[in-house]
Amino acid sequence: MITNEQREKLRGWFAGRLPDDLFEELTELTVDREEITVIGRIPEPRLAEDASDAEREAALESRVQEFRERTREDRMAVARDAEHRFRRKVSWGVECGGRRALFTHVAAPVMTRLRQPERQVLDTLIAGGVARSRSDALAWCVRLVQRHTDDWLAELRDSLEHVQRVRAQGPDAETDRTPPADDEE
Repeated sequence: MITNEQREKLRGWFAGRLPDDLFEELTELTVDREEITVIGRIPEPRLAEDASDAEREAALESRVQEFRERTREDRMAVARDAEHRFRRKVSWGVECGGRRALFTHVAAPVMTRLRQPERQVLDTLIAGGVARSRSDALAWCVRLVQRHTDDWLAELRDSLEHVQRVRAQGPDAETDRTPPADDEE
C-alpha cells in the first residue's frame, strides 16, 4: 500500500520519463506490491464513417498490435529504469477507441493459502461455467467483491494512508527515510 503522495510522485516520474510521443495521454497508473501497470491512450485508426463493426474491431486490434511492436524498445527501457528504481515489475496496456488491451502483467500466485472449502467455491464456479480455471474463478470473486465494496475499500485505503503518516511521525522514524515507491540505489 502506498500513499497518495507516493502514487502522485510515481505518476509524475512516469509522465516525465515516457517519450512524449508514446501516448496521447497517460490515462492510468496503478501500483501494488509486485507491479506497476501503465496504461495510455493511443490514437484510433481513421476509418470511413460507414465502416462495419467487424472492420472497426479489426482496425483497433491491428492498431494496438502495431503500437505494441513499434514501441517495445522504448517501453522496455522505461521499464528497466522503473524496475530498478521502484523494485516492482512494470506492465503495459493501452486504451484505443473505447477498448483496453494489456500487453503484459504479473500473475502472482495467491492460492497456496486457500483451504479446501475456498477451493470448492472456485471449483463450483468452474463447474457452473463462470470461470475456466481456479485462477479465473478467484479473479471473478475479487471483481465481485470489488464491485460491491468500492466505498468500503476506498475508506480502508484512506485509513491505511493515515496510519502510514502517523507511523512516519513516530519517535523511531528516520528523518531521511525514502518512501518505498521512491527507492533508489
